[in-house]
Amino acid sequence: MMMNTRNDTIRFWALLAALLLGGGIINVWERTGEARVSRQVLREFPSQLGSWRQVGTDTRFDDETEKILRADDYLSRNYVSNGRAASFYVGYYATQRNGATYHSPLNCLPGSGWVMSDATRITIVPVGGGAPFEANRYVVTNGTDRALMIYWYQGRGRALPSEYWGKFYTVLDSVRRGRSDGAMVRVMIPVGNSQEEAQKTAVELASQAALSLTAYVPD
Repeated sequence: MMMNTRNDTIRFWALLAALLLGGGIINVWERTGEARVSRQVLREFPSQLGSWRQVGTDTRFDDETEKILRADDYLSRNYVSNGRAASFYVGYYATQRNGATYHSPLNCLPGSGWVMSDATRITIVPVGGGAPFEANRYVVTNGTDRALMIYWYQGRGRALPSEYWGKFYTVLDSVRRGRSDGAMVRVMIPVGNSQEEAQKTAVELASQAALSLTAYVPD
């Protein structure tokens, strides 16, 4: 009986210490101001990425969509290369302390009627240098439309596939560096006769864009 009481006491004080520590971290996080970082606006993102070139003008969402996204800056653009087409999107958030944060395709696309399948992770190797990183890959279908999508979360020197690890590092960097800025990056390619070719095409564009992104989504 004494052993159980002693263990309960230890657990109580351990839990109390964890709560106090967590409260202290949150208090510091709320009081610390957001650091200012220098960056280029996304409308200046290169219109030429290797063999990929912009086609048409950048897409601007309607007011209702922008209110839902709450992005401080975003880019929605189409690229073409040798008869191949791609949709490229970046949503940037200067701070995530006010509740505005990147919207995961896992939540947004199903709500728009898309069915997501064949989930896996793939490696992106930035063209021109930079560390390889993992991105999510899905096949998405809406009626007769079928596309291959890859996406990742980028900012403050990291590119991650996991939304949960992204949020963990957002809190950590907010406390340590006074920064919670970041972005979600997405590439979508229509799936024609070959899913393998669609994936190869998506990875190619992502690899071309990755290194350029650091001027717009700062490390």
